[in-house]
Amino acid sequence: MSLSEFDPLAVAEIRKRLESVKASGIRIGFAIESGSRAWGFPSPDSDYDCRFIYVRPRNEYLSLFPKRDVIEFPIVGDVDAGGWDLRKALLLALKGNAAPVEWVTSPIAYEEEPGFRARLKSLLDEIMVPRKVALHYVGLLHRHNPGDNFTQSKLKRLLYSVRPAIALHWMMQRDYKVLPPMNMMECLEGCRLPEAQRQAVHDLVSLKKATREMGEGPVPTRIAALLQEAMAEFGGLSKSFDRLEIAENDEMNERADAFHISEMDRDI
Repeated sequence: MSLSEFDPLAVAEIRKRLESVKASGIRIGFAIESGSRAWGFPSPDSDYDCRFIYVRPRNEYLSLFPKRDVIEFPIVGDVDAGGWDLRKALLLALKGNAAPVEWVTSPIAYEEEPGFRARLKSLLDEIMVPRKVALHYVGLLHRHNPGDNFTQSKLKRLLYSVRPAIALHWMMQRDYKVLPPMNMMECLEGCRLPEAQRQAVHDLVSLKKATREMGEGPVPTRIAALLQEAMAEFGGLSKSFDRLEIAENDEMNERADAFHISEMDRDI
C-alpha cells in the first residue's frame, strides 16, 4: 500500500494538521502512517493513523515550565494524527518500546526532513535492545488477547493479538538478536509456523481487507491455537532473560542524549 492509494481528502487533512505544528516553530522530523495500513492488514474503513516525531526549539527544553511531550489532535472521521517529542521517543526506545523503530521503518511517509529518518534509524539500531523489544510485544500480546475461553471476540481486533505473536515467533527464531519487520505479513513470511496457522492468518487478513464491519464471532480454531501457544511460549519470557542483557546501559543512554542535543542544535 502507498500514499497514492489513500483518500486524498484524508491526506490533505493530515498535511493541514502537520502544517499547523510547523507554524508554531516545531520541526517535524518525519510523519508516517502507522496502524493497520502500515502493518499489512487494512480494512476498507481503517483509520488513517499518522504518527510523527518532532523537535521543539532548544529554549523550550530549557524552560522551567516544559511543554507536553506529545501533540494530539481530535480524531475526526477516519483521521487520527499525533506525535511524540524526540526526547519521549528516545526514552521509550531505550526501554524497549517498539513504536519508535516501527515508525522509523514505516514504508508510508506523509513528509520527512531530509536525513532525519536515516539518522534516527542508525541510532535506534545502536541503542535498542531486541530482548527489551520482545518484552514490549509480550505486553501487547497480553493486552489484546481475547481471553481464556477464546470463544467470542471482535474479529477485527484479533489481528492486534496475532501481530505481536508473530513478531515474537520471528524474534525467537533469531535468538532475540534482531528487531522484526514492521509489516506483519512480511514478518509472517520470515517465520516457521504450521502451514494451517499461516493460512488462517492469511484468511483473517483477507476477510479484514474485504469487509467494512467484521463484527464478533467465534475465534477461528487455528488462530486460537496460535494465540494460546504464543501465550504459553512467551507469557513468562522476562523470567528467562538474563537481567544483564536487558539492564539499563549507560553508553546507550549517552548516545541517545548526544543525539537529542545534536538534533536540537541542528541548523536546517
